[in-house]
Amino acid sequence: MSDPPVEQEVDSRLGGADLQAAERVAASLPATGRLGVAFSGGVDSSVLLALAARSLGRGRVLAVLGVSPSLPAEERDAAHRVAAVVGVPVVEVVTREGEREAYRRYGPDRCFHCKDELFTRISDEVVEHHGLAAVAYGENLDDACRPDRPGARAATAHAVLRPLADAGLDKTAVRRIARALGLPCADKPAAPCLASRIPHFDEVVPEKLRQVEVAEAALHRLGFTDLRVRHHGDVARVELLVADLPRAVVEPTRDAIREAVAAAGFRHVTLDLAGLQPGAFTLRFVQARHG
Repeated sequence: MSDPPVEQEVDSRLGGADLQAAERVAASLPATGRLGVAFSGGVDSSVLLALAARSLGRGRVLAVLGVSPSLPAEERDAAHRVAAVVGVPVVEVVTREGEREAYRRYGPDRCFHCKDELFTRISDEVVEHHGLAAVAYGENLDDACRPDRPGARAATAHAVLRPLADAGLDKTAVRRIARALGLPCADKPAAPCLASRIPHFDEVVPEKLRQVEVAEAALHRLGFTDLRVRHHGDVARVELLVADLPRAVVEPTRDAIREAVAAAGFRHVTLDLAGLQPGAFTLRFVQARHG
């Protein structure tokens, strides 16, 4: 049975189209039992978590957070804060994708092995223990149409639900709903896992992930919000928003960036004049294959 206070609270904040979308999400959720949401604290999984709580009631929803060296500590903490706002408990599962040879080789299908590990751990350690009737994850309609998302194959293999995509919610709609619900991650930039900073076919090891995490955290403290530190051996290639480039190349910020990234263990620090390029490593392989 739905939890009326949750439903009324959420409904009062949604406009007509978004309320209809919430109803479509609700229709794709299990009628009985608990739902596990593969949760990262990002805007997609947070909106899914909130809409599931609206439909099923908070007591029937569980946020499942995968923890590994590819998850920055600040992202882990932020995920717990979002779940607390939604009012849904969090259970953490330790994922061991780094022990998979296919993952460490880091081909363009790396996301498949990562998601397959996550969904396997949820199936083995969480579903029965917490009485889950189903598991869902936050794929939106835009992601469902992208060719560089091999993690979707893992979701299909594990029968994981995609309520946002099935309801026709694209990135714009998801952000709009997040703002309407007052979720603290509503305007948060996308934060793919740390492994995405490593070029394909370079082995993924915890030390590289740690270097990237330390460097990016230092740049966040300097006031840069949306960025990537790409790992090229001794060289760190820093991607910032184009609007942030002028500030980055003048003192004292230029030297602060160099010192912060070098302190993470890089010998050389470069600034990419192309700006932020999400998915750059994977997209060129996908485009070559489909070109």
